Amino acid sequence: MSHDLQNTVVVVTGASSGIGRATAHEFARQGAALFLAARDRRALHDVAEECHREGGQARVVVTDVTRTEDVERLARTAIETAGRIDVWVNNAGIGALGNFDEIPIEAHEQVIQTDLLGYVRGAHAVLPHFKRQQSGVLINNISLGGWAAQPYAASYAAAKFGLRGFAESLRGELHAWPHIHVCNLYPAVMDSPGFRDGGNFTGRAVKPVPPVYDPRRTARAIVRAALHPRPSIYVGSVSRLARFAQAWLPGYSIANARLVETALGKAAPDATSSGNLFSPPTGERRIDGGFRQPSSHRGTALIATSAAVAALGLYWYRRQRR
Repeated sequence: MSHDLQNTVVVVTGASSGIGRATAHEFARQGAALFLAARDRRALHDVAEECHREGGQARVVVTDVTRTEDVERLARTAIETAGRIDVWVNNAGIGALGNFDEIPIEAHEQVIQTDLLGYVRGAHAVLPHFKRQQSGVLINNISLGGWAAQPYAASYAAAKFGLRGFAESLRGELHAWPHIHVCNLYPAVMDSPGFRDGGNFTGRAVKPVPPVYDPRRTARAIVRAALHPRPSIYVGSVSRLARFAQAWLPGYSIANARLVETALGKAAPDATSSGNLFSPPTGERRIDGGFRQPSSHRGTALIATSAAVAALGLYWYRRQRR
């Protein structure tokens, strides 16, 4: 793989919006040859045009990662067109928010099909090719949900925890291929359209709990992982904080649930919806979700969030001791 990514062949799933769209732009600026995958053909063509303007090459491959034949066709198209795949970015993701037993089981299944098995399908399609060429970088965009429990998003958490174990297992199997890398990204909460577009069974308008970061920050981390692969990459201080809290604060999942309940309690009523679980969303496809706070308030939000997590964890620890 080229050290400057010029003409490097990169596959990005979930490229139509949010982190995936920002990632496509970042690779295009490096002169990469991109294969953009998502369910929304029109949005993909828009992203491809944006990539061309940024100086990259981009082809569109409409792909539903819950369908094995789609993912295999994506890999085959890239190899037949470009002759190789250097970097595969598993990024497609959806979510369903609400009380676990009030979310239809079909919605839970779709989240796991996309967020866990979609990544498994991607790895299964590209790893034989990586082995033949004896090199390649597989990048999994997991999120802090891979370390920290996510109350009211249980199937999302199940998928993300599973991804971490899956990637660690792959890394062990690949010890004989030193130039094949498996990189896991753990971004904090990003200001993407996912909160607007995802399945919402809470009965409330959903907004992320601050601090919320720019998705382009994760995109830049993905490009750095392609250039300088590392096993684990954290994006945003809250990501590391969440890992620490889950490991060391008894009752953290309960404390996290309290934070979500407080936020939902203040939110306006909203109709339940399956959102983009089973089909692409109808809203505008873009990188940003519009939830980010002005920069002057981000430090305050981070301190407040950290203090709240620590205080709630200490509270539940003392309660359990009693």
